[in-house]
Amino acid sequence: MKIDVGSKAPNFSGETQNGNTVSLSDYSGKKLIIFFYPKDNTPGCTAEACDLRDNYSLLKEKGFEIVGVSADSVKKHENFAKKYKLPFPLIADTEKKMINDYEVWGPKKFMGREFDGIHRTTYIIDENGIISHRFDKVKTKEHAAQILAEVE
Repeated sequence: MKIDVGSKAPNFSGETQNGNTVSLSDYSGKKLIIFFYPKDNTPGCTAEACDLRDNYSLLKEKGFEIVGVSADSVKKHENFAKKYKLPFPLIADTEKKMINDYEVWGPKKFMGREFDGIHRTTYIIDENGIISHRFDKVKTKEHAAQILAEVE
């Protein structure tokens, strides 16, 4: 069960890789891409973050801000962001508050094994704080193009 398009985005506040706190209110009047991903430095997550990095200027030109979220620590986010020169904040949601509020935690299957984890999901929040788009089937290597194709 995911939050529906047209719903008010759940409020959030979290610490980033730089030790700063970012909140939904910081993006009031802006379009925000929030991408939830399972884990720093894994192949799919790295591909997704680097695709958004490589298209960051284009997305900014189109009026988007970007925030990444996983349950990794601030230190892991710091290393991940430095290693791949990521220009956007990564929220360390170690308590999984935001992950639960955005309903991206749940049962998953990988190599025949079942476990609970973060479902790779992206939400776009409009200038008024409303969910305008939700991506459940994220194309990690071409996520920016996937987003732009949907919103334009």
